[in-house]
Amino acid sequence: MDKKPRNIGIEVKPPKRTCEDENCPYHGSLSIRGKILEGVVVSTRPQKTAIIKREYLHYIPKYERYERRRSRIAAHNPPCIEAKVGDRVKIAECKRLSKTKAFVIIEVMK
Repeated sequence: MDKKPRNIGIEVKPPKRTCEDENCPYHGSLSIRGKILEGVVVSTRPQKTAIIKREYLHYIPKYERYERRRSRIAAHNPPCIEAKVGDRVKIAECKRLSKTKAFVIIEVMK
């Protein structure tokens, strides 16, 4: 019995596998709202969690230049997506799942 993934309201490819995770945006009841970011998975050591490294440019008006910045974001890694270290992923903001997690992985990009 293959459960069809639900529409999360964002133009991304749904995963081919299914899962029973309540905090999955495709097969559970987790709703997506807010920011959508991209980054690279640098760690998957915490259970059902991936640490995403995101690099971006920040404008400094005084010097009229940009500086490079980076941040590490903890995101929920559903069993149906199962992102690995080194994967480029798209993450979306959701309700707070724990003290540090407020994002969920919605797609592994090639």
